[in-house]
Parts: sequence; structure tokens; C-alpha cells
Amino acid sequence: MSTPFFECNHLLKRYGDNTVVNDVSFSIAPGECLGVIGPNGAGKTTTLRMCLGLAQPDGGSINAFGLTMPDDALAIKARLGVVSQFDTLDPDFTCAENLMVFGRYFGMKKADIQARIPQLLEFAALSHKANAKPGELSGGMKRRLSLARALINNPDLLLLDEPTTGLDPQARHLMWERLQQLLQQGKSILLTTHFMDEAERLCNRLLVLDHGKKIAEGTPRDLIAQHLEPDVVEVYGSGALALVDSPIATLAQRVETSGETVFFYTQDAAQLLQALSAHTGLRTLHRPANLEDLFLKMTGRQIREEG
Repeated sequence: MSTPFFECNHLLKRYGDNTVVNDVSFSIAPGECLGVIGPNGAGKTTTLRMCLGLAQPDGGSINAFGLTMPDDALAIKARLGVVSQFDTLDPDFTCAENLMVFGRYFGMKKADIQARIPQLLEFAALSHKANAKPGELSGGMKRRLSLARALINNPDLLLLDEPTTGLDPQARHLMWERLQQLLQQGKSILLTTHFMDEAERLCNRLLVLDHGKKIAEGTPRDLIAQHLEPDVVEVYGSGALALVDSPIATLAQRVETSGETVFFYTQDAAQLLQALSAHTGLRTLHRPANLEDLFLKMTGRQIREEG
């Protein structure tokens, strides 16, 4: 792996008596996408805020591009691009004007910004909306404009906080396509997401946080292989829940329930599927284990509310 050019060591952040980030370390190499996943309240957004210098760590260090946060915060921020979880576009300016104003925040010359605006609008598939205001855009268009705005200073590292939340599948896929293009260009990305398919599609490595602590780190495939049985059989329908206490459950290494669905995790699904075929009225889905299974095993199935 290339030498990390962004590195966090033993980050600690407290709010009162509540420790929201507890001894978290990670690094990002050039051209790499590091995904940070975890349930609500895991510390993902707070970690990003510390990386941006928006929150002061109570312990640990952040080093980027040979510089140190927060001492060199301005110099580091000049090489970062940010897409926040919520829309921060200026509603009074057109798409092109939003890019112009943001470029001026970085001290860029007007002529340099004007040269970049057409390229960025084309990259965001918004050339035809240059003179439209954000209120006239769909959710997907707004997110792509936010991404284009984050690229105005040609950053080395993008920090994206749940960039596709609230988008329909088509808009999400277009956003993924654009992010993959940036990675191919050598940009690095630090991404938080609740979408496991997004994490598996985009991320070279994953950091799993829960209750402020790092509980796992590795490539998506390695994490799945290390922590899960390879096959999953989902069973639902009349009588599915009764299977948990039946002999069929012994054919799996692990059994979980969620609502009316029973999840059988197994090393070899053939014998289990044969036994299930004798139960009419049941519906089954046989699939390989995925990141969502990993996430649920590590952080639990209980819903965590925001706040």
C-alpha cells in the first residue's frame, strides 16, 4: 500500500460525560476510498468533523499531507473537498454562481474558477442547469452539484458524509459512477454511509465503528470471510419462526430472526435447503453473505434512533 497521506491516531472526543469517539485510528492512501460504517451514534460524523478541524479532539492526532491538524488547519482544508450530509447550497445563486462563490472562498482567481465551472458542471451532468437555482433541481441534481462544488479547488481528498441519503436508485447509481471516476483519477475519498451496497461498491477498505470504538477494519471481502459463514438462507412465510426451535436449526451454524424472517447462516446450504423443501408454505432465499449481514452481526439488529 502507498504511504498514507492522511492519518488519524488514537482520536478521542468527549461531550460532557459522553465519549463519542474512543481511540479511533485509521489512514488513507492516495487513490483509496475508506468507508466508515456504523449505526446511528457510532461516532462517524464526529470523526469527520475532527478531520475537518470543525471539532477539536480531546486526544490523539491528525496528520495530513505532512501537516498537522488543527495547527495547519487552513493549509489542510485547502486540499480537502467536503460534501456534507445535508444540503448547504445557496438557494439565491444559480448552479454556476454557487461554484464561483465557493471558489472565491478558497482565494482562487475569478478567471481560474470560470475555467473550471464548465468542466465541473459537465462532470455533474448539470451543464443544462448552469443558470438554474438549487430550488429548481431534483435531489440527485443537488447532490451532484454539491459534489461539483467540493471539487472546485481540485482537492486531493474528499470527505463525504452519507452523500446519497434520500436519493432514488437511479440518482444513487449516477453518484456512484461519478465517485468511481474520481477514484480512477487518483483522488482519495473518506466516506460515511448507511448503504452497505454503496460501501461494497466504492470502498477499498472499511472501518466499522460502534459506540465510538473501532470494532473492525479491512477490505469488504476479507471482513465477510473473517466474520461470517459463506451462505445465508432467508426463510419467511407461515411457520417460519417455528423453525428456530426445530431440528432444522441444527443444520446451520447460526440462526437469527428479524420480524417474520429467519436467517440461517451456514457453511453449506445444500442439506438445509433440502430439509426446508419439505415445508410447504415457506419461501426461501439462498444467497452469499454480504456486508449487511456483517453490519448486523457486529452492531445488532436493534434500531438506533437519531440523537
